[in-house]
Amino acid sequence: MIRQDSGNEVPSMRKKSNNKHAQACFFHLFFRTSAILIYLFCDLFSRSFIANMVTIILLLSCDFWTVKNVTGRLLVGLRWWNQVDGDGHSHWMFKSRTETNKNISNSESNIFWLGLIVCPLFWVYFVFSSLFAFNIKWLVLVFMGAVLQWANLYGYVRCKAGGGKKLNDIATNYLGLKLFKKGQVGNKQITWRMSMVQS
Repeated sequence: MIRQDSGNEVPSMRKKSNNKHAQACFFHLFFRTSAILIYLFCDLFSRSFIANMVTIILLLSCDFWTVKNVTGRLLVGLRWWNQVDGDGHSHWMFKSRTETNKNISNSESNIFWLGLIVCPLFWVYFVFSSLFAFNIKWLVLVFMGAVLQWANLYGYVRCKAGGGKKLNDIATNYLGLKLFKKGQVGNKQITWRMSMVQS
């Protein structure tokens, strides 16, 4: 039994959580996993195709908005959006706030990326299973789920990789840098071996 003396405070028994944005983490996973679970077990909830479809579309829409506008900014410090200039041309904007990335916890970041990567894979699986089973009435829904989930994944990968660049350029620069470093190591070894032979 812990006794509190006058003037002395009892230390807190609760552990401090690393998650500063626990609600954002919850809703980041809630909408996307709920849509998947309702798709898988929709016959248990309702026999009405329309009711199930509307529920899943609402969950997917809430997920898309939440991930794009809230959880990406709070959990990993990334944002993306479409901006139309004065001439009517559409420009995709990808932003990474490096000053806030210092304050982001690893657990929140891991939750964000895990949910962002794993859930679209489910929807792609659902697309192929509906296609091969000739389940045309569900094909439109699962295709919509795949598109919404992959759009967020693509947007955040572009933010993480450097928004102004094309992904192809980023991959080329990365591979070129790796080959250049490998070439430098190889040249140093050749130079060292030649100096050993000459001496």
